[in-house]
Amino acid sequence: MAIVIDVFRACSVVAHALAAGAARVIPVEDVEAARELKRANPDWLLVGERHARRLPGFDCGNSPTEVLAVPGLAGRTLVHTTHAGTQGLAAAARSADAVLTGAFVNAAATVRRVRALGAREVTIVAMGHEARERCVEDSLCGELLRARLLGEAFDESRIVPALRAAPAAVKFFDPAADWAPEGDFALCSALDVHDFAVQLRPQPEGFPALERVA
Repeated sequence: MAIVIDVFRACSVVAHALAAGAARVIPVEDVEAARELKRANPDWLLVGERHARRLPGFDCGNSPTEVLAVPGLAGRTLVHTTHAGTQGLAAAARSADAVLTGAFVNAAATVRRVRALGAREVTIVAMGHEARERCVEDSLCGELLRARLLGEAFDESRIVPALRAAPAAVKFFDPAADWAPEGDFALCSALDVHDFAVQLRPQPEGFPALERVA
């Protein structure tokens, strides 16, 4: 089993979208493949970024604030491509027997899902900055999940201050960074606000998609 973590912002986006009623989220590695899915299914919502910025022609950037503002989100399918998170999910799907997303917003539910599945081995994958280097937010989320899985103590009071000081959080408080709304920080740093895990599952069309699991 693998837990793929991308706190700022891919896995947080997915959890918030599903909580708001979206039917599923299809993680896609390639930008053109995502666009092709949208062309074939115009009612699907195209969400994504490269270098944290919304891609041309996409309905939303990789932003929970933007996704939650979409009218009629309930029941829709999202096609999601990002620089790190969706890359990790697609890679994990090729090797792991089960794949969950990792984020602060549904951390407790993720741990419960791991236990319910009876996983004997869990690989925690912190995607980091653009899948190239470690980052504070993903490493910290990995520490939290590991501690909870092992029944160890973890000081949750340090989460928000550490995230606020993280280099990747600067953009949320920069007025010039209109592609990273300030509201995204609170939406990504909230702890255990959604009581469901997010799991990658096969779909009738032949590709896997992320769905909520109670």
